[in-house]
Amino acid sequence: KRKMAAPLMEKLSEYLGSPEPAVRLILSILIGYPLALVYRRFLFHQSAFVIHLFHTLTGLSLAVFNFGSQVYHSALCIVIQFLFLRLMGRTVTGVLSSFIFQMMYLLTAYYYTATEEYDIKWTMPHCVLTLKLIGLSFDYYDGGKEPLSAEQKSSALLATPSFLEVCGFSYFYGGFLVGPQFTLRNYLRLVNREMSDSPGHVPNSGIPALKRFCLGLVFLLIFTICGPYYPDSYYLTDEFEAQPFWYRCVYILLWAKVNLYKYVSCWLITEGVCILSGLGYNGRSEKGEAQWDSCANMRVWLYETTPFFTGTINSFNINTNAWVARHIFKRLKFLGNKMASQISTLFFLAIWHGLHSGYLLCFSMEFIIVNVERQAQAMVKDSPMLTAVADGPLYPLLYVVQQFIHWLFMGYPLVPFCLFTYDKWLKVYSSVYFCGHIFFVTAYLILPYLRKALVPRKTKSDNKND
Repeated sequence: KRKMAAPLMEKLSEYLGSPEPAVRLILSILIGYPLALVYRRFLFHQSAFVIHLFHTLTGLSLAVFNFGSQVYHSALCIVIQFLFLRLMGRTVTGVLSSFIFQMMYLLTAYYYTATEEYDIKWTMPHCVLTLKLIGLSFDYYDGGKEPLSAEQKSSALLATPSFLEVCGFSYFYGGFLVGPQFTLRNYLRLVNREMSDSPGHVPNSGIPALKRFCLGLVFLLIFTICGPYYPDSYYLTDEFEAQPFWYRCVYILLWAKVNLYKYVSCWLITEGVCILSGLGYNGRSEKGEAQWDSCANMRVWLYETTPFFTGTINSFNINTNAWVARHIFKRLKFLGNKMASQISTLFFLAIWHGLHSGYLLCFSMEFIIVNVERQAQAMVKDSPMLTAVADGPLYPLLYVVQQFIHWLFMGYPLVPFCLFTYDKWLKVYSSVYFCGHIFFVTAYLILPYLRKALVPRKTKSDNKND
């Protein structure tokens, strides 16, 4: 199939002026809509066996269309994960074996396939699959222990899944290529016709799905039009180095804003597929309205308007962040130190993305930035003077300034994330005199002194009232 489609795909990619792997990827994401319509129209009331088989075969077909024979990597990891579940049962050994094997397989793949450019290859969906399979082992383990948190109860597996269930879950066309993350428990609820505002009937999700699809197309259009004006390669040119300092900083800001839209558009379009199939159903609100945000990977309004770094992080790649919080951060509670858990979690995220030094630098910068921002927010909250200024008539001006700083330094750690290698990101950081590092390290050092000067000391009576 891939060979037969090759000439057509070459012509289409030439016509669109985009690399062929990128064209195949976006077409595969869009194909999710007709597949969801087929499921709704012809398969919704079919047996679980038929539905699992449909999801498995369609996902495999998309994998072959994009990556050819390399589909065996995902198939092998799924088979081995199933064997872990069956042979090791609900044990810590089973969880550790799954975690070590799946992560080592992914990291080995990165080692042998990595280049100095961003390539769309089989490791891209495989990193999504890795989290799915590791999460599956955790959820299976949780199904045999007590007590469980409310979060664990909603995802714990009380029965051993069949091989076809694991395959359908892994290859589901709405999440195989670019996410989002979802649990096997939710997938089985979809197959059992429970993920609907009318349980047992086809969900009334056409309009919500269309809205996310159209919003995704808007961001895809913005990226397609503006992306060529902000290429990564421009950072490494003599022309960029010859530009004034302010221009280089503003370029980083605009480059980051535009380039992140390629992720935003893919996630929004894929979310629409999940909503259309019913997987996006998230119960009803207090007003009784159906909610379709179970698979939301973006909070677009928050993403576009928040002046805070934590706001952007909380609105971006939501399901992956939730997966990491649930399965890594919270399970490191035994360390007894929140900062140690945070550092370990960010390290996991860095190596999960790849082995390039740029990933480690990006997430280490995120750690510094988030902790500085939290200290600054706490200081403003505890200082009557700063609170009055923040809530006063100068707020619109403060918002504009803060938003500029926010996006300037949100783009700053993305430079090594996108340029990957030491020689490239060092060149760019040198050209802007490591301004981000200087700004946040300085802020980290002086914030304790500013807090002493601006926050009134609590008296003994204040402590008693608290």
